[in-house]
Amino acid sequence: MTSPISNKIALVTGASRGVGKGIALGLGEAGATVYVTGRSVTNKQDVGKLGGTIFNTAKEVTRLGGKGIAIRCDHTIDQDTEAVIEQIQQESHQLDILVNNAWGGYENMREKRVFTYFKPFWEQPLWRWDAMFDAGVRAAYSSSAFAARLMTKQKSGLIVNISYWSAQKYMNNTAYGVSKAAIDKMTEYMAFELRKFNVAVVSLYPGLVRTEGVMKNAKHFDMSNSESPQFIGRAVSALAADPNVMNKTGKVLIAASVALEYGFTDIDGKQPKPLSLQDV
Repeated sequence: MTSPISNKIALVTGASRGVGKGIALGLGEAGATVYVTGRSVTNKQDVGKLGGTIFNTAKEVTRLGGKGIAIRCDHTIDQDTEAVIEQIQQESHQLDILVNNAWGGYENMREKRVFTYFKPFWEQPLWRWDAMFDAGVRAAYSSSAFAARLMTKQKSGLIVNISYWSAQKYMNNTAYGVSKAAIDKMTEYMAFELRKFNVAVVSLYPGLVRTEGVMKNAKHFDMSNSESPQFIGRAVSALAADPNVMNKTGKVLIAASVALEYGFTDIDGKQPKPLSLQDV
């Protein structure tokens, strides 16, 4: 049976590893063509030495039944981002799904051997604010702007902004919370402007995701209700396949709730429990 999104063209930013890679794989298993962007072209060149490259992700997308295409891109550089959209337009003539996953500010959580990430804002290095907004919020804004120029012409599309509960509740880092709140507000306003072009925009909240970084520190987490990165990709795939996805535009969605609504499970067959603001 042909997948509803087998003819869809997707772009996932920041997909060398972690949630971004999982989203690309979730789209790939559904048969989509997935453009994978990121800065990692050599294994373990990332600050945390977690591994993963855009090329490995693209290969896995293809192995799962989709078509993976890797493009090296630094989404803090507008010319890089614009070039990606131009390549997609030239090669595929359409862009149906954009997932803004790329993010910054997690680099060097220690300053001079002191863990500063959970410090009060006045004890935080100011570069962390810049990284959250430049490689996170602004990167999502610019990627959406370039993608929207294509989507508005074709009068269809889905933009998914990966966000988190810190947008609504203090979670130990002021810059992170403010930047995620900006993402959610951006989702709301972009959705308002794009509605007449039949382009949906949503914020998507993962739960505790079994990324390389989380698994490296798994002893510090309760993993009983955790999600695979690919589970988030299945949520995006389900939304992209929904002919009535415009009913959700401008909203904040929880990946585990999306799973219950559309009837899919995680790759291990488990059904993660949706969290609420009170749970996190």
